[in-house]
Amino acid sequence: MRRLLLCQALCFFLLKASAHTVELNNMFGQIQSPGYPDSYPSDSEVTWNITVPEGFRIKLYFMHFNLESSYLCEYDYVKVETEDQVLATFCGRETTDTEQTPGQEVVLSPGSYMSITFRSDFSNEERFTGFDAHYTAVDVDECKEREDEELSCDHYCHNYIGGYYCSCRFGYILHTDNRTCRVECSDNLFTQRTGIITSPDFPNPYPKSSECFYVIELEEGFMINLQFEDIFDIEDHPEVPCPYDYIKIKAGPDVLGPFCGEKAPEPISTQSHSIQILFRSDNSGENRGWRLSYRATGNECPELQPPVHGKIEPLQAKYSFKDQVLVSCDTGYRVLKDNVEMDTFQIECLKDGTWNNKIPTCKIVDCGVPAELEHGVVTFSTRNNLTVYKSEMRYSCQQPYYKMLPNISGIYTCSAKGSWMNKEMGRSLPTCLPVCGLPKFSRRSLARIFNGHPAQEGTSPWIAMLTDPNGQPFCGGSLLGSDWIVTAAHCLHQLLDSDDSTLHSSDMLRPSDFKIILGKHSRVRSDKNEQHLRVKRITLHPQYNPSTFENDVALVELLESPVLNNYVMPICLPEEPQQEGAMVIVSGWGKQFLQRLPETLMEIEIPIVDHNTCQEAYASLKKKVSKDMICAGEKEGGKDACSGDSGGPMVTLDTERGHWYLVGTVSWGEDCGKKERYGVYSYIYHNKDWIQRVTRVRN
Repeated sequence: MRRLLLCQALCFFLLKASAHTVELNNMFGQIQSPGYPDSYPSDSEVTWNITVPEGFRIKLYFMHFNLESSYLCEYDYVKVETEDQVLATFCGRETTDTEQTPGQEVVLSPGSYMSITFRSDFSNEERFTGFDAHYTAVDVDECKEREDEELSCDHYCHNYIGGYYCSCRFGYILHTDNRTCRVECSDNLFTQRTGIITSPDFPNPYPKSSECFYVIELEEGFMINLQFEDIFDIEDHPEVPCPYDYIKIKAGPDVLGPFCGEKAPEPISTQSHSIQILFRSDNSGENRGWRLSYRATGNECPELQPPVHGKIEPLQAKYSFKDQVLVSCDTGYRVLKDNVEMDTFQIECLKDGTWNNKIPTCKIVDCGVPAELEHGVVTFSTRNNLTVYKSEMRYSCQQPYYKMLPNISGIYTCSAKGSWMNKEMGRSLPTCLPVCGLPKFSRRSLARIFNGHPAQEGTSPWIAMLTDPNGQPFCGGSLLGSDWIVTAAHCLHQLLDSDDSTLHSSDMLRPSDFKIILGKHSRVRSDKNEQHLRVKRITLHPQYNPSTFENDVALVELLESPVLNNYVMPICLPEEPQQEGAMVIVSGWGKQFLQRLPETLMEIEIPIVDHNTCQEAYASLKKKVSKDMICAGEKEGGKDACSGDSGGPMVTLDTERGHWYLVGTVSWGEDCGKKERYGVYSYIYHNKDWIQRVTRVRN
């Protein structure tokens, strides 16, 4: 490049008075006077035209400057200009004529073009070395340059080398002019009965070059009222009505507007249910826009009166089309409409000014007849046995044969929700459990009575008789709860072959093979208090061994429950182990001494025998007395259970609690009342957990 410039300078020096133009298109370069660094020729003129791409300016500065001095640079000079403007004119020596030389001054073109002209006159009295200059293209920051211009970016300006571009805030789109930001607001539908509509960005200036379209579309029968609020500021013209920005409103066939300026239109009452609003802005202006509220009205419906014991919401002086009213009742009452009860009922104002339904009535809540409590009774606190809201009734169990569990007051109140409620139980019902071990009749002491004694009727109300279909008794048992009989397992199967003691299902008695009699006193003769009951199912202890009588206990479930009375009452399950020497009573209809069958129920009082003593007594017979067995009887004999007593109860009185408890059931022994041959019983306390798992009986 430098060689080119030197060559050009030399050529101009040779041509002298001839003018010459050099075109430069590079982004930077060097310009020197002809002959530089030697003196430049007289009568010489050279022009350098520098052009760089759009978006750039040209920066020119001098490294050396030595020209002939003259007033207003009329002899030799360097002139810097654009197409229509002289930017600078320099001459003189940089060492002496500082006011006319460029010095450190930088010349910057306003655009992408700059022209530099060197001119020398016809003579030079001294030797002048000319100038050495450099130029470079510099990027134009259009964003800063156009901040105050009308063509600046609307929102954001982004400068890059050689140019710039505009972008918009969120929610706006760039107009086709690539600088204006507008909004897309042509799809605004309002279907609510009241609402607010504003110009975009209100109360900030609305976007330029935008056209917004709003539609209020309601059901036929409504009439829409419009009210402009707060600020109203739309660009206006002093002479021409709304030529730039405006708002127009179409209501049915009527078109209102255009509206602009700073004075808001008066309230508008349309007769239409469909409104269209057009808002248009041009590409200039900084006005703040408008805010519009609307409300729909319709034909009024008649005034409403709430029902007795009820209310309506909302309660207001006037109701119009589409207004809805919710009817509800006071606590303890329910809405009654067309014989149907409900929590609330809604009615609506129709477009013809009538209600779509009549106001319903409020009916007091009725909890209805209380649920039956098995073995219980219901007593109302009112004479007429009212079952409505806040009425009270009491559950109680049939006395003295049943007790309530849990032990609560039993008072239930009719709640507002239509259910009987107890403070402790809620909607749940208590349970009436049979009272156990409390016979009405007290027995006389049996001490010192040899070989048993006829029982007093009713002193053992828990005893059960197992009879075959012909009515012949074969075993005894005890009533547990109101549905179960506990007896000996060996009573419920046929005799087994001594060589094979395995118990098969075919050996078992079926429920239809026997029946249960409760309230029985006489062995054969019928008693007025006896109850005959059928059997539902039989359950033997899972560890029962028929050859050793281990776990010789079984449970018989009754098909129907007996009626509890003074002669039929369950026995209690034991609370704790039985102590040696405690006195127990054994009852049954088995053979007595001398092998005679009794006429009535017999019972005997005997002591509990130490388990080791009992084991030793049967050791010689090689019979096992296991932990699930308990023994009772006199060492000298004479008092014992005999054949026919199997399964029957052995009971004891807990003097602290006042209840009788089941200690054991008659299981086996050696003869009847033989010396040092104690009676062996299935120990109930040992198998209590299993019994309660099957029967769910609790004391």
